Amino acid sequence: MAVEQTLSIIKPDATRRNLTGAISARLEEAGLRIVGQKRIRLSREQAEAFYDVHKERPFYDSLCDFMTSGPVVVQVLEAENAVALNREVMGATNPADAAPRTIRADFAESLEANSVHGSDSPDNAAIEVAFFFSDGEIVG
Repeated sequence: MAVEQTLSIIKPDATRRNLTGAISARLEEAGLRIVGQKRIRLSREQAEAFYDVHKERPFYDSLCDFMTSGPVVVQVLEAENAVALNREVMGATNPADAAPRTIRADFAESLEANSVHGSDSPDNAAIEVAFFFSDGEIVG
């Protein structure tokens, strides 16, 4: 199996509660290497562009509001099967359905404020990583 990269975002609810280190530690303990990382505050335009795939969904505006409400930490994670591994560590999108000891089960406040985002496929991972990082910002 080939090494792949995926995007992780530690969301505003988690950065507000100073959980960046705890979440990063969980990712690393699972075997994901953090090869790119930065703390940023998304502009409304960035949030709208990033979540454009959800534009027609009823939660789009509130999601963009939430994602611009505070700083986020964007990370490039690398491992064999990184997308699936990250999604396993994160847990189900709805924290009520997340398995015990997953990030969302332990840290999420709600369905929207669920502490983390992760790419859902290798193709989307490539698009999402390129949205936030240039090649020189990813150091393996």
